[in-house]
Amino acid sequence: MERRFMDQNKTITEFQEEVWVKCPSCGKRAIAIANYGLKKSRLSCPNCSYHKELVTQVESFGTMGNLIMAANQYFDAELWLQHPFKNDIFFAYNDKHLYYLENYISAKLREHKERSHFTLLERLPKFYHEGKNRKALLKIIERLKTRF
Repeated sequence: MERRFMDQNKTITEFQEEVWVKCPSCGKRAIAIANYGLKKSRLSCPNCSYHKELVTQVESFGTMGNLIMAANQYFDAELWLQHPFKNDIFFAYNDKHLYYLENYISAKLREHKERSHFTLLERLPKFYHEGKNRKALLKIIERLKTRF
């Protein structure tokens, strides 16, 4: 039976609030979390107890606003789940993001609902979609899973 994937129209923002990163102190896996409601972001390492907090608010032209971006970007932290692929970088923010990508990449039959041009899959670089890259990308995903 062919593997089938039904696009759930997820956006990248659904995965960017909790991002696995390389700890700036010990180099092991840490977690960056953005809480847009509290206007705070936090990077914590369970290995060395490194901890840093920042606000997500910025002032622009006299107006305060909540800067919404991937949690790792507040700290300029390197992603934990990334691997070079040809002239690009394959990456995932966390385990849920990696599994979503794995389900999509491994499927030979990919079905899509109404498209909005803003979904995660629509915005992926071309190499994620190409069948010729399936085997190599799935190997990378398996390698990244060993980092859990």
